[in-house]
Amino acid sequence: MTRRPLRSLRPEGFRPLSDINVTPLVDVMLVLLIVFMVTAPMLAAGLKVNLPRADTARPLPPRAPIVVTVTRDGGLSVDGAPIGRDALVAALGRQLAGDGERLVQIRGDRDAPYGEIVSVIDLLAAGGISRLALVSRPNGPATMGPSTMGSPTTGPSTIGPPP
Repeated sequence: MTRRPLRSLRPEGFRPLSDINVTPLVDVMLVLLIVFMVTAPMLAAGLKVNLPRADTARPLPPRAPIVVTVTRDGGLSVDGAPIGRDALVAALGRQLAGDGERLVQIRGDRDAPYGEIVSVIDLLAAGGISRLALVSRPNGPATMGPSTMGSPTTGPSTIGPPP
């Protein structure tokens, strides 16, 4: 009995593929993408909760911000009262008096030197006052209602942490 050489069962032109099949990888990635797209809005917005009612509950009184004004000649005032630069941090410290959540708004005159406004911000930050906001007026039509600051038609807009 003569042995014949074993022939390959596959034709000569085909060789085994050594590439990775990426179709399952793409399927898994698409599923993960859909899962993250569905869960991300729930994480950002929080959960809806039906809060209980209480007869004795009263809303907290709104805290008006402290307004520091820098005039065009570099003068300072706190809530309309002129004050010196050296007494500014002490006066604000007395007004804040343990209320670290109260906002300090800085209103700089349009013609005031930029360096003066920055030096006031730096002075307040060095004194430990960290909740600061810059007040400006919007260019477009009025979108805010009347305000205690600014003109009655255009209320101030703040740049900084939310109140």
